[in-house]
Amino acid sequence: MKYDDVAIPAGLLWSSPFVRWQGAVSDISSVDLATAVTTRALADRQVDPGIIDEVVLGITIPQPGYFFGPPTIAARIGIPNVTGPMVSQACATAVAALHSAAASVTTGSGTDLVITTDRTSNGPTVVYPQPSAAGGSPQVEDFVQSNFARDPWAGTSMLAAAETVARERRIGREEIDDIAALRYEQYQRALADDRAFQRNYMVPIELTVGRRSISIVEDTGVRPVDRAAIASLSPAVTDGVHTGASQTHPADGAAGALVTTTARARELSDEPIVHVLSTGFAHVAPTHMPEAPVPAARRALDAAGLTFHQVDAITTHNPFAVNDMVFARETGVDPAKMNSYGCSLIWGHPQAPTGMRAIAELVTELTARGGGIGLFTGCAAGDTGAAVVVRVGD
Repeated sequence: MKYDDVAIPAGLLWSSPFVRWQGAVSDISSVDLATAVTTRALADRQVDPGIIDEVVLGITIPQPGYFFGPPTIAARIGIPNVTGPMVSQACATAVAALHSAAASVTTGSGTDLVITTDRTSNGPTVVYPQPSAAGGSPQVEDFVQSNFARDPWAGTSMLAAAETVARERRIGREEIDDIAALRYEQYQRALADDRAFQRNYMVPIELTVGRRSISIVEDTGVRPVDRAAIASLSPAVTDGVHTGASQTHPADGAAGALVTTTARARELSDEPIVHVLSTGFAHVAPTHMPEAPVPAARRALDAAGLTFHQVDAITTHNPFAVNDMVFARETGVDPAKMNSYGCSLIWGHPQAPTGMRAIAELVTELTARGGGIGLFTGCAAGDTGAAVVVRVGD
């Protein structure tokens, strides 16, 4: 979908650090985490919550009370008369939430606050009644792990999709390990000069839970990826090419953005404006999830009237290293020219906020370059993909 007048004020895209699952925020509701991070983000950027007309909440993993998500968070951040939709589309949730906000702004809503949050840690166990089953035994689902393990339509896991695509395209272990090591090297750039790059968009997690105070200013649980060392790792499945080093890890976190019109964005910021040009979604063959980012990107670029050759910076959600190999082969983009400061393969994957963080990094990179066209694209559960095209500059 193409948008003619949707913008994000410069500096009003943010993300918390990502915390590896079962870490320091594993017992914190993602609704509480989102409230704390959003409140801090708006305060640090001197944004009065009163300017917000609608809240779009992206969340994929049930939390206590999340049924009331948007109005609850809105009230807690100081806008009790505001509400909005709740969006859930697995790993594509960030783009779907931006898509919802952009459509709303286009039709006159004013200014939308997009909040994305998830906690993969301590996911719920869901019990579904089955009165007609033998003895009335219920169906029990571990919400996070059951869905990570099996796509009910394809009948296979997401790891199986990664291995299927690698096998069919003859992408070998050396190429996979090379991508993983490259992405870790790029992530180190984001940590240079006391994390100067990340400080442009990252909002600390500051919470008090009972007598415990939590303060997290940087990613926790990131694993070093040394090219020589990872060569000795065993594959995750027999005869596979992916190891623990070349696939992402679940995490907890929150991210957000303020979406409005170009005129309103200029009122809120003296810096270059982030113009949201288009979004695109795609669905590919069963058990071929890593292929989905390419057609999603093409649809977004086509909607914006652009080509890959006109894009100045690219970030991706790549839970498996094979994703970026497929993207490079299909588009001709040098893998080293993507994800200049790391990606979800390295810093982890809390689902809903993953894409929003990657978009924040994309915008930060473009701003440092003096502007330009940016593309974010990534895969999502169900062999789908989602992409967004932005332009930084007036």
